[in-house]
Amino acid sequence: MPFAHLPDVMIHYEFDGDAHSPVLLLSNCLGTNMRMWDPQMDVFAEHFRVLRYDTRGLGRSGVTPGPYTIERLSRDALGLLDALQLDQVHFCGLSMGGMIGMFLGTNAATRCKKIVLCNTAAKIGTAESWEARIQAVQNGGMKAVANSVIERWLRPQFRSSHPGETQWVLAMLESANPQGYVANCAAVRDTDHRNTVKDIHAPCLVVSGTHDPATTPADGQALAKAIPGAQYVELPASHLSNIEARDDFNRQIVQFLLS
Repeated sequence: MPFAHLPDVMIHYEFDGDAHSPVLLLSNCLGTNMRMWDPQMDVFAEHFRVLRYDTRGLGRSGVTPGPYTIERLSRDALGLLDALQLDQVHFCGLSMGGMIGMFLGTNAATRCKKIVLCNTAAKIGTAESWEARIQAVQNGGMKAVANSVIERWLRPQFRSSHPGETQWVLAMLESANPQGYVANCAAVRDTDHRNTVKDIHAPCLVVSGTHDPATTPADGQALAKAIPGAQYVELPASHLSNIEARDDFNRQIVQFLLS
């Protein structure tokens, strides 16, 4: 179980794929751990040395006092790359992970060859909605929000036809550390990249889910329009397009990164 020992936190990470392949760094959405990328591993590891990690406060990484910021989480990603002596990687992040990718693209441009921003937006939600979620978790733990989050993450027809995968995602969310989850909620709440994404110059692909209520296709289209030269693709999914539309997701991202 490898950990990178950063100055104030231990970051849990894992490699898959050939050590001589280009490195692809994957960054998770809020409330999950690196296992959320399991549906990608067989395909991605054929072409890349895949580096997954648990965001600060989530999974097996350390939980430090919050609130966090997207800049802090992005500096963790850079610290992980430094610890592993990786100068440049491809990046793929979903939701909160996409916000980390936006920060890296504007503030650490030389570290990212290509960037994939999935089911994300330059600004996600409102301060009021995030405050309500934070309050709910502080009062009732992760179970207080888990079911409502799953309803936004996966469409009803997917949940009914894939009960095993739905339960797997639900268990991952319910097992999240409440303190770390709340600290990461604050990071998303306080982030607004709308005036900075124009400075991303790495080749970029924006992926949206047609049925995503959290980061809508309109959000994704606006993001792609704001990033110079960005490509846009929409998949038949809700928020976790990497799970609900895995085959399309895997194909589109591999095609973009290898082109």
